[in-house]
Amino acid sequence: MSKAYVITALLSLVFFTSMGVNAQEVSETEHGPAHEEVMDNDGGRINTSEEINEYIQHHLKDAHDFHVFSYTSDEGERKHVGFPLPVMVWTTEGLQVFMSSKFHHDDAGEVIVESGGARLVKLHSKIYELDAGANALSFDEEHHPTNAHKVLDFSITKSVFGTLFIGLLLVIFFGRLAKEYKKKSIPTGFSRVLEPLVIYIRDEIARPNIGEHKHKKFMPYLLTVFFLIWIANLLGLTPFGFNITGQLAVTACLAIFTLVIYLASGNKDFWMHMLWMPGIPVIFKPILAVIELVGFLLIKPFSLLMRLFANITAGHFVLMSLIALMITLKAQFGPIGSTGVSLFLALFIMVIELLVAFLQAFIFTMLSALFIGMAVAEHDHEEHAHTPEDDIDEVRERFI
Repeated sequence: MSKAYVITALLSLVFFTSMGVNAQEVSETEHGPAHEEVMDNDGGRINTSEEINEYIQHHLKDAHDFHVFSYTSDEGERKHVGFPLPVMVWTTEGLQVFMSSKFHHDDAGEVIVESGGARLVKLHSKIYELDAGANALSFDEEHHPTNAHKVLDFSITKSVFGTLFIGLLLVIFFGRLAKEYKKKSIPTGFSRVLEPLVIYIRDEIARPNIGEHKHKKFMPYLLTVFFLIWIANLLGLTPFGFNITGQLAVTACLAIFTLVIYLASGNKDFWMHMLWMPGIPVIFKPILAVIELVGFLLIKPFSLLMRLFANITAGHFVLMSLIALMITLKAQFGPIGSTGVSLFLALFIMVIELLVAFLQAFIFTMLSALFIGMAVAEHDHEEHAHTPEDDIDEVRERFI
């Protein structure tokens, strides 16, 4: 278990390091000028279905700071409660490091941050560097900046911070569990919660799909990916706005890890069945080889990343939409009635989301183990010589 702990910790570190290059870049989309108006109408309050939809989409993205909630003071001033995160960007003037609070919760490109000779603005959660001589952003007909360019963003965003935090938890929890196993003592404390889950992943996922003699080699990865996804999904249900597994960059990174592992672990039989399938007429072997390659290199990883991303994103969207019913149904049911309906439905979906948080971690880990098992499975030589004529003979023996 001590060896598994070390490999698990290293995998966690490699994962969040690889994700550090702007995790939100993959999943963000441009929205246009309507976004700037959302927080300006009625003192920042959200009242219409269009504003609610825009607000939900904005909070599903990654961000450079934590925004817990906002309120309007008695003086009419909009207050934001949260905390900033480090911004690290590479500009034409070199590496610039500062706290995201310098943008003053601006996401419309209005606040200019001067750092090391570079003039930076933030638009739709993306950081741009203004061209020389520019004092404000200019836009084309599609609301794309024309006098600024993107920078290389290495910032500690919410998703990166959350992954760092989860990686630290994995190191601490599995470190304690490894020490207790090393001492051959009964796990105590939180380790007693981890132990049945570890045994479950070993006996119900790794052994049946990979095999009795080969599953131990891949247990560290399977444990890491299961607990990483599960804890990330649970953090997404907290008020801090984590949406780690709802970022395509994160799910794609996890899928690529699985892809690299089962391709690197594939034995001779795996590659022979993929590239030159036995028992098939020669004329069809190249066609089947292309189909198998596309399946293992593209379709399987794509299904992994999209299944996790789509389910988690849809769950967050539905949950926030149900909470917003207290606004849209206020005219029909009144403030108290709409709030009661909204909270009841949101509580119901929250319970389902707790199940989905575990289920998605289980499915990703199960499919990863299944793909790895297909790559390391041993095939009998008799199977290699199996022909369609053998199938016909078998059918005749059974039914004739």
